Amino acid sequence: MSMKNLKKILYVEDEPDIRLIAVMALESLGGFTLESCESGREAVAKAPEFSPDLLLLDVMMPGMDGPTTLLALRDLPGLADTPAVFMTAKVQSQEIDEYLELGAVDVIAKPFDPMTLAARIEDIWRRAQEQ
Repeated sequence: MSMKNLKKILYVEDEPDIRLIAVMALESLGGFTLESCESGREAVAKAPEFSPDLLLLDVMMPGMDGPTTLLALRDLPGLADTPAVFMTAKVQSQEIDEYLELGAVDVIAKPFDPMTLAARIEDIWRRAQEQ
């Protein structure tokens, strides 16, 4: 089975500073194409046309939080099986288990290291492809 390359990431984060750092880390260092959204609603609106390879979602957001956004994205055509990763400062094992039960392939702790973020996501992507 040939592995698909990770190219397009739908990224949802309500904090502009964090969003800026992650976009720089993933586009400039990682070479990925990002569609960055500041809300779950925006992500749901943009996802179908963008058709991402990976979903990268902040957990704590006003309005639609990460888990709610993921469930909404899962209902869109072509996104039912798109690997999803949550980013959050809440990384107790019980919380991580909840995110995994929701269907996330992994959880990245905040604050994250911009220098290693792209490699970390590439690694998560490879594991998700092997499952």
